[in-house]
Amino acid sequence: MKKSLAYLLAGVMVCGLATRLQAQDSVHVNLDKAIEIALSESPTMRIADRSVDIKREYKKEQIVSLFPDVSVAANYNRTLLKQTMSMDMGGQTMNIKVGRDNTYSVGANLSLPIVSFPLWSSLKLSSMDIDLALESARSSKLELVNQVKQAFYTYLLAKQSYDVLQASYENLEASNQLVTQSFEQGLVSEFEKLRSDVALQNQRPAVNSAAKAVKLASMRLKVVLGMDVNEPVVFDGQLSDYEQTVLNATMPSESDVQLMYNSALRQLEMGIEQLEQSKKIIRGASLPMLALAGAFQYSGMGDDGSKFTNYPYSYIALSLQVPIVGWAATHYKLKQSDLNIENMKDQRLDLERNLRLGVQSYLNDMQQAIDDIASDSETMRQAQKAYEIAQKQYEVGMNTWLDLRTTELALTTTQLSYCQDIFNYLTAKANLDATLGNE
Repeated sequence: MKKSLAYLLAGVMVCGLATRLQAQDSVHVNLDKAIEIALSESPTMRIADRSVDIKREYKKEQIVSLFPDVSVAANYNRTLLKQTMSMDMGGQTMNIKVGRDNTYSVGANLSLPIVSFPLWSSLKLSSMDIDLALESARSSKLELVNQVKQAFYTYLLAKQSYDVLQASYENLEASNQLVTQSFEQGLVSEFEKLRSDVALQNQRPAVNSAAKAVKLASMRLKVVLGMDVNEPVVFDGQLSDYEQTVLNATMPSESDVQLMYNSALRQLEMGIEQLEQSKKIIRGASLPMLALAGAFQYSGMGDDGSKFTNYPYSYIALSLQVPIVGWAATHYKLKQSDLNIENMKDQRLDLERNLRLGVQSYLNDMQQAIDDIASDSETMRQAQKAYEIAQKQYEVGMNTWLDLRTTELALTTTQLSYCQDIFNYLTAKANLDATLGNE
């Protein structure tokens, strides 16, 4: 019996210790920490960084083309049936077999471009590719940060909405106890008690749904951060923490908002520059090209059982290639490039107009949220005071349960609206920062 009791106490202590250790292992993460984790753990950022590295390695590959290209070749031939030549020698036909049974050659070849306009222009285009890849990586970073902010604010909204609904349920539960006590004392009718019981029961599904929304928002945020959904993480913060930040915010005017750092516009501008550089490559293909070439070869031949005869051979040469007829095709290629450039310019213009429309929409949402927060904040304080008064009056029998329920609903609605206002401002501000390219 003593041993069983000791084992039971030891098990309880181990379970308690495990629970405490699990609570200690939970990581507390705020918004800044969440962004830091996402930038270091997200596969999107790793892919973007590798894309930049690929472009850099490609440029190095093209730079190697400017250096001499040296190759070594070796060849061996075994003649199975020699070629026969027939010659007329004074009216008589003479057949002569040509060649040797064994032939070999070993040599080195050298080539070096001296003047090559397409190659030089391609190097410049590779540098532009690296800049474009860097800008694309910056765009991925901006998009990821915006996703983290949106997911984090959504989690805070779900958590605070749950807190509001849970507090409302507790208020209903407290008032239901008062109604029950009053009914037992014969102070209220059975109808009022039934109405209170039904209201309490109807509130439970909303609380359960809000709890599930918190869990789902937490899992969604972990996925955005590149974390395991089962990892114990506590996300710190509340929407109400941002109230003063919102109320003290200075709204920029539309004329002050610039799109020069918008990543999508910058990528289109770089695309236009790349097309301009491609035109130089097309023109360069129709210009003369000068190259240096050289070779050294050592060959030998001989029949079986005979001594090989060796022949060294070497040369160095300049090669000049001047296109003559290719200018016609070059003309049409340049026309195609000009049309592609015009199309991309129109795409940029259309994108800029849509971005400005989006910026104006975000500014309007932010201003509307600021106005609503200032109004709902005061309304929420009034609703809280009205509920407390109605609660006291109900306790002394000066009003009905319906009056108490009405003030409680007004308080809950105002608190949820207040949370939604802050959420609307924060999400609009995050979208505005992503559009303007603010890091």
